[in-house]
Amino acid sequence: MNTKALFAIAALAAAASTGVRADEADASQYVISFEGSRTRAEVQAEAAQVARNRSIEPAGSRVADPIRSTVDAQVLRAQAAEAVRLGRISHGETGGV
Repeated sequence: MNTKALFAIAALAAAASTGVRADEADASQYVISFEGSRTRAEVQAEAAQVARNRSIEPAGSRVADPIRSTVDAQVLRAQAAEAVRLGRISHGETGGV
């Protein structure tokens, strides 16, 4: 290689290395200063209260209690059969009324 090529490679390497700068890994220059109004003990007491009251059961996973009805099952079946006979409700695969 001639000296011009070596000089060009060295100049290119020097130019490329000047653009690379090391910075903080945690980006602390972007953090806004924050001053809290509660004490550490207050925050810890609140966190302990939340932990005591927290349920490990997912929301909505409980089965609702069955609804208690005062209507007799035989009376209800008779009313449904009469509604089907009179054409008030559909049955089977006939679709909507």
